[in-house]
Amino acid sequence: MSIKSSIAAALKQNLLPGLVLQFFALILVLIYFYVPAAQPTYAWFGVLKHTYGSLYAFIATAFFGGLIPFLYLWSSKRLDSSRSAFPLFLFYVVFWGLKGIEVDFFYQLQGHWFGYDNTLKTIATKVAVDQFIYSAFWAAPSITIPYLWVECHFNFRACGVALNKSFFFEKIPTVIFSNWLVWIPAVSIVYSMPQDLQIPLFNLVLCFWVLILAVLNKKSETTTQE
Repeated sequence: MSIKSSIAAALKQNLLPGLVLQFFALILVLIYFYVPAAQPTYAWFGVLKHTYGSLYAFIATAFFGGLIPFLYLWSSKRLDSSRSAFPLFLFYVVFWGLKGIEVDFFYQLQGHWFGYDNTLKTIATKVAVDQFIYSAFWAAPSITIPYLWVECHFNFRACGVALNKSFFFEKIPTVIFSNWLVWIPAVSIVYSMPQDLQIPLFNLVLCFWVLILAVLNKKSETTTQE
């Protein structure tokens, strides 16, 4: 399959879940700005983030991006039965916890550079740096390669063999383009929130996105088997 075909297939697969995800994120933001009764809940998450900083980012992202998706995969019997579930559990939790610290640092760096006001100019600038620099050159490869290592049963040699020309010139660009479809609107919504609520909203969006992909991939596998 050519890179153009791979990207087209990925965009087609991610279009509907991406729209659902963006609607979900937009609803959360609208509730924050227009439903006063919800303010205590948002404030509670904001206080937690402000109080515990990177520790909150690690624990919350490990929970929403790692633990919940792992529990879904385990309970739906989507994990390889020939493999021990514990190493996978450790990978999901530790990997996404560290990613949470990374994303939190990046959001703070963006805030230091561009401020935290939710004007169109500030949001557009942050989204451009986020998606076309950070995501394209670091986030997408640094997530795809560790997941490839997991698929290779944590075998570094097998993973190294899989890191071939096709991986870098087809797989990575496909991941980047499909992520843009979903995350450009999503991070636009995240950056519209106050500083201490950006990571909590990112966590919810991330969790929802990973679960959607898990369901979508399961349906795809079932169709293939049939």
